[in-house]
Amino acid sequence: MATPIFKASVPHSNPLLHSLLPLLWTGTVNSVPKKNNLLLLPLRASSELNSLRSEVSLCVGSHLIPHPNKVEKGGEDAFFTSSYSGGVLAIADGVSGWAEEDVDPALFSRELIANASGFVPDEEVNYDPQVLIRKAHAATSSIGSATVIVAMLERNGTLKIANVGDCGLKLIREGQIIFSTTPQEHYFDCPYQLSSETVGQTYLDAMVSSLEAIEGDIIVMGSDGLFDNVFDHEIVSTIGQHRNVSDAARVHSLDSSYDSPYALEARSKLVFET
Repeated sequence: MATPIFKASVPHSNPLLHSLLPLLWTGTVNSVPKKNNLLLLPLRASSELNSLRSEVSLCVGSHLIPHPNKVEKGGEDAFFTSSYSGGVLAIADGVSGWAEEDVDPALFSRELIANASGFVPDEEVNYDPQVLIRKAHAATSSIGSATVIVAMLERNGTLKIANVGDCGLKLIREGQIIFSTTPQEHYFDCPYQLSSETVGQTYLDAMVSSLEAIEGDIIVMGSDGLFDNVFDHEIVSTIGQHRNVSDAARVHSLDSSYDSPYALEARSKLVFET
């Protein structure tokens, strides 16, 4: 992630091409419950246990594509999936600016996600993604910061989402995006982030959403490396053609002539500030 630390001592940069590649989840809602089904595709619904209302679960698949310069260490993003209830997805994107402080940006995001994974069944969490973020952040001792998003699907179809920063989620139904999270930022290219520093955000700053998912819905969830490089209409058309949208993100992120969503926003911000 190329965004700066929200910290006055770290310089801010505005490259027109955001070349960090994405962490991508794609999930589908389907009709037969699969207890260990975690290969990001559609949601599945089942009426086996409840004749009045179908139950749903996630069928999940993922792609983690580090920046070419970070392949050897596996990138700076971290994630987990869980089959708990209808399924849980979480992504944390380590803030690259920490490398200028001689801190590995991956350490914070990995510990944060490891803690979140362990707290999923905690009674205090009670299937609340905002509480999960609170407990995971409080238990994280590594130096650094990260943007984060957590999505928790209940068996009754309720999808609960909490995000801090610019990791995002889109829900696609019948070829249309019917819901998108909104990025949070202090200023262009400096998103909200959980941090080891007191200057950072907390779970209270999370944007919380809740919506009803139905059989056949497709969830696309990723770091900013996906959404900075691929437009919404490309995501929808790619999903419709059963190809991996991360392939488009990879190609676009390495093409300096491509006007990506990030490049267009950067250009508009520069014009406005001038």
